[in-house]
Amino acid sequence: MDIINAKKRAGELTELLNYHNKKYYVDDSPEIEDYEYDALMRELRAIEEEFPELKSPSSPTQRVGGAPVSSFKKVTHAVQMGSLQDVFSFTEVKEFFDRISSSVDYPYFTVEPKIDGLSCSLEYRDGVLTVGSTRGDGFVGEDVTHNIKTVGSIPLELPDRLPLLEVRGEVYMPKSVFEKLTDEMELNSETPFKNPRNAAAGSLRQKDPKIAAKRKLDIFCFNIQRVEGKQFTSHKETLDYLKSQGFKVIPKYTLVNTFEEIERCIEEIGSTRFELPYDIDGVVIKLDSLSDREQIGATAKVPRWAVAYKFPPEEKTTRLLDIEVNVGRTGAITPVAVFDTVLLAGTSVSRATLHNQDFIDERGIRIGDMITVRKAGDIIPEVLGVKEPTGSGEPFRLPETCPVCGASAIRDEGESALRCSNIDCPAQVLRRIIYFASKPAMNIDGLGPEKAKALYESGLIRSVSDIYRISEDDLLKLEGYKKKSAENLINAIENSKSNSLDRLLCGLGIKNIGSASAKLLCDRLGDMESILSASSEDIAAIDGFGDTTAEYVYRSLKEPHMKKLIAELKELGVNMSYERNALSETLKGKSFVITGTLPSLKRDEAQALIERHGGTVKSSVSKKTDFVLAGEDAGSKLTKARELGIKVIDEAELLSIIEE
Repeated sequence: MDIINAKKRAGELTELLNYHNKKYYVDDSPEIEDYEYDALMRELRAIEEEFPELKSPSSPTQRVGGAPVSSFKKVTHAVQMGSLQDVFSFTEVKEFFDRISSSVDYPYFTVEPKIDGLSCSLEYRDGVLTVGSTRGDGFVGEDVTHNIKTVGSIPLELPDRLPLLEVRGEVYMPKSVFEKLTDEMELNSETPFKNPRNAAAGSLRQKDPKIAAKRKLDIFCFNIQRVEGKQFTSHKETLDYLKSQGFKVIPKYTLVNTFEEIERCIEEIGSTRFELPYDIDGVVIKLDSLSDREQIGATAKVPRWAVAYKFPPEEKTTRLLDIEVNVGRTGAITPVAVFDTVLLAGTSVSRATLHNQDFIDERGIRIGDMITVRKAGDIIPEVLGVKEPTGSGEPFRLPETCPVCGASAIRDEGESALRCSNIDCPAQVLRRIIYFASKPAMNIDGLGPEKAKALYESGLIRSVSDIYRISEDDLLKLEGYKKKSAENLINAIENSKSNSLDRLLCGLGIKNIGSASAKLLCDRLGDMESILSASSEDIAAIDGFGDTTAEYVYRSLKEPHMKKLIAELKELGVNMSYERNALSETLKGKSFVITGTLPSLKRDEAQALIERHGGTVKSSVSKKTDFVLAGEDAGSKLTKARELGIKVIDEAELLSIIEE
């Protein structure tokens, strides 16, 4: 294909992908299957790889996330991203309505749901998304453009090529995505986010956009901050315009002009809040006329022309019937409250975690007490405390032995969790099998939690290594497996043998070793043999590993059961080496910090070059830094490098080192 035909086809594919992207993410009415969409995306990506000059920042291929950033740049907002005055009763809403009505003749208001997420700004120049930033303190936020582009409902280009359009929206995480993320984090023994809002904020501030892309964030846009080339007279008009430009606009915005209508809208929105696939924490009432808003004005903190009615948190009182004890993958023994079923946020709830012994002691929780429960973020059930103590019964104590295997329960210094000391505890073994096969680890398709549990209970899998001993005939003897499903699972297991070593390391379930830290270990040490022979000091020398974590990893790898498992996996054909995507290992083991403007290389190009020759690039200078690559206008990093005696090189010296 020549450049002319490539450009034509790339334009066609871009138009198609943008159309189907809007149908899927904004209109919620997809017209093609995922595999058809993926085929179009692969074709466009192949064209851009063959003709790099055709790739643009607004190409649909850029939604998948580029290279991680080392830090977030500050963004000063041209228009303050202010907050609203909160009100908590209809009396206060009526006072707001009367105040506006006394200043404006026959005012109209828009009433819209208040999405519980993270406020952000989207800046378009000549119709192209150029900057996405967080609200920050309202005056200065952070540049998160690389993550904003991963949100499928945000258009990268607009039909109208206005010189400037700045839009404000609320980035949120759908409830279904939050629930799945919580399950994954608990499976990985990570502390889950407390609610969808915190999860959205944490995801939008990920330095690696690929992680943000996996979190499946969404957005509702609700305001035009700045515009050039077009004029508007009302807020509703701006929302209608945003909708015409392909934005996912705040749902169910209603234009009203009486207090009774405002009250009815609030009640209607409140009655459906728990059925919505996203969190709302209130209702926003805004004066519709933009000129009247100018007349009404604002205080130093909030506009006078709008208020946010906040829903009261839904809490219920119920009786604590029992406290059960569960054992997790890492051996953590967790108390779980079992109580009389209550309806919370639209669903029946009868269980909630009590976290640990300290949590129970601090709240004086006893079986038989009347306790207060709610759903954190309207999603995860939690116990707030005791409403009415019974005054009877002994304080609950977690057992001194594991409730599953009977081994002693231990509490490590500095930890709140109680753990089973038996590494072969059946509860731990099953959890480890599930985690080993999960997406963050070996990603064995078809071996999810339910399938793994069934295979474990059948006796077919009694350890992680048994996964690789299963045969198709074994599966066909079990209920639920037919020729095709058995064949698919065996193929998935066989394919996982060739996974990169970092996936295997992650799947071993060593505390504090997730996918990112597993990659760091592999990048520095290269293969399993080197990792097993590394000292705790060797591991601590890797950026990202502290002394405590390094010592834990070292001891975990020396444990007999772990050494036995790794040896068995190696014998069964599981890959034990790490393939670096590098041109050479000239810079292997060397860490760099880049500062200033280089003569010919952009910063990301310099970073990619260093990494492709085996080096690593860090964001800050420390005693462990080997080189500081400095260009013009180098700042404090250069000063610190000189203070620490770190070798400073320029672009020419870097290229010379690589050539040598």
